[in-house]
Amino acid sequence: MAPRKGAAQVAKKPAVAELPPFEECNVSKTMIEPWQKVASASSVDERAAAIDAAVSMLQSEGPASIVAYKVVKRVKYSAVDLNATAREGAMMFISSLVEKMGRTAEPFLIELLPAVLILYSDKLQSVRAAADAAGRAICSSICPFAAKLLLPAIFDAMADRKNWRTAEGALLLLSVLANSAPRQLARCLPEIVPKVSEAMSDSKEQVRKAAYDAMTEACAAIGNRDIEQFIPVLVSSIARPIEVPETVHKLSATTFVQAVTAPTLSIMVPLLSRGLRDRAPAIKRKSAIITENMSKLIDDPLAAVPFLPKLLPGLELVSKEAADPEIRTVASKAHKTLSIVGEEAQVIMANLLNDKEQVEFVLTVLKATLAEIAPVVVDDGVVATLDYVSAMCAVQMIHKNFEEEDWQKMIVPSLKAFISEEDAEKVAAKALQLCMADYESRKVKQYEEEDDEGEELCTCEFSLAYGGKILLNNAGLFLKRGRRYGLCGPNGCGKSTLMRAIANGQLEGFPSPDELKTVYVEHDLDASVAEVAVVDLIVNEPALAGIERSHVVETLASVGFTPEWQQSPVAALSGGWKMKLALARAILMKADILLLDEPTNHLDVTNVKWLSDYLTGLKDVSCIIVSHDSGFLDNVCTDIIHYENRKLKQYRGNLSKFVEQKPEAKVYYELAEATVKFTFPEPGFLEGVKTKDKAILKMTRVSFQYPGANKIAVADVTVQCSLSSRVAVIGPNGAGKSTLIKLLTGELEASSGTCWKHPNLRVAYVAQHAFHHVEQHLDMTPNEYIRWRYAFGEDREEQDKVSRKIKEDEEKKMAEKVVIDGTKRIVDCLLSRRKLKKGYEYEVQWKGGIETTWLPRATLEEMGFVKLVNEIDAKEAAAQGLITRPLTIAMVQKHLEEFGLESEFGTHSRIRGLSGGQKVKLVLAGAMWN
Repeated sequence: MAPRKGAAQVAKKPAVAELPPFEECNVSKTMIEPWQKVASASSVDERAAAIDAAVSMLQSEGPASIVAYKVVKRVKYSAVDLNATAREGAMMFISSLVEKMGRTAEPFLIELLPAVLILYSDKLQSVRAAADAAGRAICSSICPFAAKLLLPAIFDAMADRKNWRTAEGALLLLSVLANSAPRQLARCLPEIVPKVSEAMSDSKEQVRKAAYDAMTEACAAIGNRDIEQFIPVLVSSIARPIEVPETVHKLSATTFVQAVTAPTLSIMVPLLSRGLRDRAPAIKRKSAIITENMSKLIDDPLAAVPFLPKLLPGLELVSKEAADPEIRTVASKAHKTLSIVGEEAQVIMANLLNDKEQVEFVLTVLKATLAEIAPVVVDDGVVATLDYVSAMCAVQMIHKNFEEEDWQKMIVPSLKAFISEEDAEKVAAKALQLCMADYESRKVKQYEEEDDEGEELCTCEFSLAYGGKILLNNAGLFLKRGRRYGLCGPNGCGKSTLMRAIANGQLEGFPSPDELKTVYVEHDLDASVAEVAVVDLIVNEPALAGIERSHVVETLASVGFTPEWQQSPVAALSGGWKMKLALARAILMKADILLLDEPTNHLDVTNVKWLSDYLTGLKDVSCIIVSHDSGFLDNVCTDIIHYENRKLKQYRGNLSKFVEQKPEAKVYYELAEATVKFTFPEPGFLEGVKTKDKAILKMTRVSFQYPGANKIAVADVTVQCSLSSRVAVIGPNGAGKSTLIKLLTGELEASSGTCWKHPNLRVAYVAQHAFHHVEQHLDMTPNEYIRWRYAFGEDREEQDKVSRKIKEDEEKKMAEKVVIDGTKRIVDCLLSRRKLKKGYEYEVQWKGGIETTWLPRATLEEMGFVKLVNEIDAKEAAAQGLITRPLTIAMVQKHLEEFGLESEFGTHSRIRGLSGGQKVKLVLAGAMWN
């Protein structure tokens, strides 16, 4: 950067002929003498009196006199006069103009600011002091919403390479603006930061310090809680690039949840663009991750437009040239996410006016509104004022600020010079209404225009976060009565979270339960009500207090519950019947909106048809449905709500019509379109099993009846499984399919008959309601959960199985004395197992002794030690599985990746923040570890 020079050389005064004589200015002759004394007064008091008289005259005659007398031009001429008294007097005149005329003079003060800044470099201290006073008066008193209009003059002065005092003065005035108009100046940070950043590396220490202070004060009003604690280090890293790596490290430990606006981007982008160019691969990776996370939170795509050229090339370079493939992948994802934001911005920009057109539009609105409400003679003063007010209002339209209080502050004080305050308020209100209507007409719609049929239930805009991630950002939701909405989007986008937020009343702007009754229809029932009769469960529901039992019985019958089924315990219900029970509850609650999350899960074809017919028959109830059953959505839905870049886009028609418009959405529903691949671990060798016909898991003449149930769930069943089998268990809802599987895997214990599995067999069981175990560990990461689960070699979740819990009669039998080698003994515990010809024998520790004895399995089973023998088998089987798979963070993450859980979700995110689909992957990975 070129070195700065010293004080300014005042330009030669222009020829007086270029200014018209006072007599031709069409103003009172009493102005002539005071003005002449401003430049030639012999004393300070005389000059002050002359300035006071001149300003008072302008104040009495109004802003038109400022134009007619060409005050702006005369002040500019005086500011470059060879006479120092004239220069100082011009600055003092400006200060007095600000003090006495206030908002009336503001349209002209913006034009005078460049002349003020030039005199910050005057040779004389008295002139510099007067210039500083005038500059501070303008910047501290001007309407805060005009702050952006002062910036061009300030930026030009900062770029003055000849006069460092002028650059310093501009930066000092920027600090003044940061204090007088913090919120308004923060919105201008995208323009401010690059200019001030240059000044932070100036050759003059005074300029560097002023730039540092100005940047710090301007950034103080950013208003993003995620980064406000880092603003000092962010500003410091701009001035000192050597601090970039450490600053990136600090920010990488932050979870970003606040909406990202243009001010936030303006202070973050300099750091991120440098981070992407850093030599250290770790810094490049972290910069890319921060960029992607912030891109997902961008409040308005237009805010990102100025920063795309600074970030996209760096991300593209890293994604192609980084040596580490993982870093390339991270950068590629960030590039894709940020590119989508850019594409959204292009769509929005296509409908918007440019800055010049925006000002012209507001000016037209103001003129028309003024003519309608309070017609005035349009003189030069009115024209200048309307131009100024239009420029302010246009800036607020660009910033999407339509607060009535702010528009009143912008318009009323300026218009009071021509019309009454009451009329000025009416003009402001009408102008705001027209400008807001124009903005709304240009917004990209999140839903298709439709007819006016149907009662409107909800029109709201909101953001939604879960587990430290933003799922929806300023998304709109529009619902009508009697419509059935399919909620569609990729796994992890937040469909179930949105449904829960609506049900729990956590959605900003959504009608309260007093206005709109919303019921979440769920078929997962709490284990504590397992033994409660169906009818009693509904009758005792707190939300249904006061409803007659007879009405409950009648409603249950309407969805298919016979009197016998109504008296059955909840535990005896299949998935299909639990869905019917939940619907009966919703009917009794008189729901306006039903929220159904995967309602066809566990339903047979008959019950899916019943549910489809039931929902389509509801004429006054709306539904929001999440389902992966494309046929069901096709038959039921009247509309589709689709997740698109953290917004909700609505489409009329069923799923098929939606896919016609968005062909890429087929991947959500068709297995052939899916790209997810699971890699299951290779199972070990089962001793003694040499053919695929030999049974490895079987039950013989097994029967089972749920406690309190009126009928047997499974009766006299004999089945077996062999190696490499894929067996489908089919049958209608309530036939006992899940019960059969639970008996086979040891989740339930047979009432009669026997269940057997190969001693070395490791069985993974994934239930219909698969999240039971993982939801007890929501604050662990998936990696931590698997390491906790298998920390002692054996699967801890297996210990809860009914088939492993020892009953009282079994304990008594095991405590009996047995004769071994002619001596009566009591078994203390089983220690280990070893191979014995075609079977196994187990090491027994006796009570009161130190010696052990090896006994065959059959003998121990006769003694009542079946469950302890099975535990030893399970430990041995688990140990075999862990021989080649050490329980380390890296090995567990590799295992999770084989089930589609990347490190971001597998090792760095808590289970609480996972989507339903991701939890299923975790359940599979957890079950298959050993």
